[in-house]
Amino acid sequence: MEFGIAVATAADSWKVVKRAEELGFSHAWFYDTQMLCADCFVAMGAAAVQTSRIRLGTGVLIPTNRIAPVTANAFASLNQLAPGRIDFGVGTGFTGRRTMGLGAMKQSDMEEYIRVVMALLDGETPDFEVEGKARKITFLNPELKLINLRDEVKLHISAYGPRGRALTARLGAGWLNFVGDVPGGVTAMKEMQSNWDRAGNDMTDLSAVAFALGCVLAPGEAADSDRAMAQAGPRAAVLLHRAADEALSGLPNTSPIPPELAEPIAGYVELAKSFKPADALYLTNHRGHLMVVKPNERPFVTAEMIRRTTFTGEEADLRDRIAALRDGGYTQFTVQLAPGQEAAIEDWARVKAEF
Repeated sequence: MEFGIAVATAADSWKVVKRAEELGFSHAWFYDTQMLCADCFVAMGAAAVQTSRIRLGTGVLIPTNRIAPVTANAFASLNQLAPGRIDFGVGTGFTGRRTMGLGAMKQSDMEEYIRVVMALLDGETPDFEVEGKARKITFLNPELKLINLRDEVKLHISAYGPRGRALTARLGAGWLNFVGDVPGGVTAMKEMQSNWDRAGNDMTDLSAVAFALGCVLAPGEAADSDRAMAQAGPRAAVLLHRAADEALSGLPNTSPIPPELAEPIAGYVELAKSFKPADALYLTNHRGHLMVVKPNERPFVTAEMIRRTTFTGEEADLRDRIAALRDGGYTQFTVQLAPGQEAAIEDWARVKAEF
């Protein structure tokens, strides 16, 4: 099983990515959330010239936020710096769109976007609709070697529903999935495998990445210790943000609320009704999303919420849980390092060493 890291992108994320390469991590995934993080392509470019083996990918890019030719050019440019080490992770959008008060984009539009980007990276001349008109586009002088179209840029799709998984299988792409608990992760994996098989793909070709946040606890350390809250709490807080989006903006919540967590989540939703500005509550709701637990939401992020949504536990427990994901079919476990908590990579390297 491979191990990767994910980062809430900083301009100098290359520092932790370089350390990840030294520790034997196989992948580094950069969040593409413009209103929260630094630009992923700037950070990936810096990481590309500071490393030599680790793969660098968007985890994930949101098509509505970048037009297809610009994205293809960015990947081709990165591919010149780190030949054959670049991954194109893409999805319909959650964080990067919710920060602007928007729901997910249409999957059909994402599929069209993928078609154009991948065709350009293959050196083809696809039709591209711009300003209501179809135009043929292509890279005009790849022979100058300012960019790299020779080495493959691998496609990975973040897919949580049946249509997304079917598209992933049909395109033969890698699969990206955020996992909070082993049973849910394994169930999702079985559904992905069924789609993969129905598409006529060889099961051994299925690349499946489990993204997670968590904390490697010291013996006897509580799941809501200050350290665990900083490293794992931001993932637990997503339950709060999703519930508030549904209650205040009518945006769909795909995370069912466990009965035992209903009280703190309801308390946060009530608080969110007072956020400012009144016509853009989402700005406060998503501030720090997947990065920090804000002081005003700290009372609602409980130890039970962290245990249910993250990979937080002592080393032996985490080893067993990750092994269960591996046995269920996942080929990579990727842990996000929260801003300011990059030293946690040393803890996760010890877990990785068990595999």
